[in-house]
Amino acid sequence: MSRKYKFHNKSGLYFVSFATVYWIDVFTRQKYFDVLADSVKYCRKEKGLELYGYCFMPNHVHFIFRSSHNQPMELLRDFKRYTSNKMIEAIQSYPQESRQKWLLWMFEKAGKEKGNVSSSVLATSQQAHRIMVS
Repeated sequence: MSRKYKFHNKSGLYFVSFATVYWIDVFTRQKYFDVLADSVKYCRKEKGLELYGYCFMPNHVHFIFRSSHNQPMELLRDFKRYTSNKMIEAIQSYPQESRQKWLLWMFEKAGKEKGNVSSSVLATSQQAHRIMVS
């Protein structure tokens, strides 16, 4: 399966799902859930994310979205990169996190396996489904 989303209509409305690497349940703590919500706010304001529906789960996310700049692939790439960086910062700065070392190790491991980043929280091999609107 391809590691990239397939967007045949750049201005279309799409349903996408993506998971944390290794399906780690990282969004169980309010602090990390807030990072995810703040990332959505950032991408709405700065990246042209039009979000029509969403569902945040402990280890994955569902979006119904559109890119107002007609760049859905780039938008999701930027969302994942921004969220991953903010999530790692949050974990590093949260001394009460009982899984801190393990989480950071797993994210670093995932980043090395992908080969193009040093650490990663969100996985990239997912599918996009176009929503037909009449």
